[in-house]
Amino acid sequence: MTNRPLPMPVFAAAALSPAALLCLGVWAGGGWLWAGVLYMAVLVIVLDQLIPYVAGSAPEGAEFPAADAVLVAVGLAVVALMPLTVWAITFEHLRTGEKLLLLFGTGAFLGQVGHPAAHELIHRPGRLLYRLGVLVYAMMLLGHHASAHRLVHHRAVATPEDPNSARAEESFWHFAPRAWIGGFRAGKAAEDARRTRRTGAKGLHPYTVYLGISLASLCAAALIGASSGTLAGAGLGVLVWLALSAHAQLQQLLGDYVQHYGLTRARLPDGRYAPVTARHSWNMPHWFSSALMLNAPRHSNHHAHPSRPYPALLLEDDSPILPWPLPVACGMAMVPRLWRRRMRPHLKRWHSLNAQEAAQ
Repeated sequence: MTNRPLPMPVFAAAALSPAALLCLGVWAGGGWLWAGVLYMAVLVIVLDQLIPYVAGSAPEGAEFPAADAVLVAVGLAVVALMPLTVWAITFEHLRTGEKLLLLFGTGAFLGQVGHPAAHELIHRPGRLLYRLGVLVYAMMLLGHHASAHRLVHHRAVATPEDPNSARAEESFWHFAPRAWIGGFRAGKAAEDARRTRRTGAKGLHPYTVYLGISLASLCAAALIGASSGTLAGAGLGVLVWLALSAHAQLQQLLGDYVQHYGLTRARLPDGRYAPVTARHSWNMPHWFSSALMLNAPRHSNHHAHPSRPYPALLLEDDSPILPWPLPVACGMAMVPRLWRRRMRPHLKRWHSLNAQEAAQ
């Protein structure tokens, strides 16, 4: 494993190329759409296997002035691509097969690239960057994640108090509704508590903002669809937006499920939970999927340093590592029997190491 970060042009090219291919596919169809879909579904996995492990650590305090620019570019690509996809599908210049490819490709981009970018944006210190992250999540009808992730998940990860930490042997299809509903409720409760603590709290409740953006997005989808001139265009536009959002949310939930599956923090004698360490997130060190997902697979280091720029995230020595790229692991997680069988040896090893350390 080499001890250097991936260059910023690699992050930019990996993350923005599928959006460019899909945009070209909106106008030209055919090969461009296939290229965008195969880029995310096949090429990423092939390149990960050709060069499986690139450690990519950076000196403490290293700066990446272009890192935020890439996040902004991806965020704006999401803002543009969602209505563009609705327009392309509700109008008639693409064939039915091309429309399905575009729907799948855009949904894959939202989940694999748009969600990691929004996740980074809500952790950045700048107000405008944070608001762009909220906009991206709310357009994907997932605005509450901006609150639940920062205020609940980072505090309670790997405990029963975190809806987004999957339990050992829990299937993804049981986890997903529990995590979505639990995250919505827990995020709102955390925001309510914050406003209560702030005497004279002013301004709209964050959940009002999230729901307002989501409603406006669905109305925009209806208007785009209606402009196609067909009677059912408005309804089709809303259905396309809902399908894109559902695809993106599915991938977000899969990421949470895989990256914390079965990992728990011990309860201390005083009733508190043990501190979060590198051992409480699964990591995948494969280089190209990490570039595509803006280092989201280096999850342990993010929990240890939530404000650390994504190019500087490390693979720590005691981080639990899975042998599959994150997209492959997420695909396996959708087949519960396969996932449980493949994960049991890794969980057994993790528990064994924890027991050895506790005994020392």
